[in-house]
Amino acid sequence: MHSGAELSLIDALTRRLPSLGPRVIAGAGDDAAVVLAKPVSLTSVDAVVQDVHFKLGEGSFSHADVGFKALAGALSDMAAMGVQAGEAYLVLGAPPGLSEPQALSVIDGAGELAAQTGVSIAGGDVVRCPVLTLTVTVVGWADSTASPVYRRGAAAGDLVGVTGRLGGAGAGLALMEGRISLHAQDAAHVLARARRPRPRLLEGRALAAAGARAMIDLSDGLATDAAHLGRAGGLVLEIDLSLLPLDQGVAEAAAQLGAEPWRLAASAGEDYELCFCAAPAERAKIERALQAAGGVGVTWIGEVVAPPGAGLAPGGGPEPGGPEPAAGPGPGAGPAPAGAAPAPGARFTSEAGVVQMQGYEHRW
Repeated sequence: MHSGAELSLIDALTRRLPSLGPRVIAGAGDDAAVVLAKPVSLTSVDAVVQDVHFKLGEGSFSHADVGFKALAGALSDMAAMGVQAGEAYLVLGAPPGLSEPQALSVIDGAGELAAQTGVSIAGGDVVRCPVLTLTVTVVGWADSTASPVYRRGAAAGDLVGVTGRLGGAGAGLALMEGRISLHAQDAAHVLARARRPRPRLLEGRALAAAGARAMIDLSDGLATDAAHLGRAGGLVLEIDLSLLPLDQGVAEAAAQLGAEPWRLAASAGEDYELCFCAAPAERAKIERALQAAGGVGVTWIGEVVAPPGAGLAPGGGPEPGGPEPAAGPGPGAGPAPAGAAPAPGARFTSEAGVVQMQGYEHRW
């Protein structure tokens, strides 16, 4: 049961929500949301926790940033599936001392992104928590089970592409932590990438329509997420680190951190760009589709190969009933043994040879 103060806050938050889309028959204020459905629904849940995923205060995150980023992370999963994002449901964990204006600011941040992306915030809840949390459930819609782009669809010979540019959010995290300093323009750019990432919803749907057949969003970093695509299909994504598109400010940030720019671009997470696999014959079509979707662009960074000795099914993946995909290297894994055959996952190469890396979500 909610206290009087919680009920008052819920009423204030409900009044603050953006207007609902035409598919929502009833939203916040009823016992349940009522939504006109398509044949297939997709659901993603994300949560952010104060002092784990973000810090509040000047130089870090505002309350509005928290709402914006939490919704962005959940919507990015819909972008990776290449489907239409429909409704979002928010659960605000309110700590002692959280004022009503601060709580409203969290919802305003989420509402800003919802309005930009055509998503309806159709309900939620408020609960007491020791720290500020926001849990977001997003529902997406498709016309058939064949419409989403799954992780497992890659085929040997496919090209590997990424949207946009990489490493900006990681540079923003380093800047907020005080580990680097950047000129004002670069600083503003990387902080925006960390605090207010843009889910590639239009780009994801464009990629799905243009022939992408495996896709993932880069929340944990390319070094981890590309391996998920490889393992899902029992294949190896061969990535050339010299081809990675570097975001503004990343080269300078990496230099101050004592790391190669490609290492920051590949391992630092939360860029929320899309990594995907597509047949070479679809390359031009995909480039045109992404240009029409907003001009974010694509960079081709590698190709998909079969693990040595794997039999191939007609579609290019491993034969059904073949060996189970091996787990990728864990954090701190050393270099691969000389001549070792790559297991399903991802294999990264630089001018110096094979590189072992692990990506990460941002943690404080």
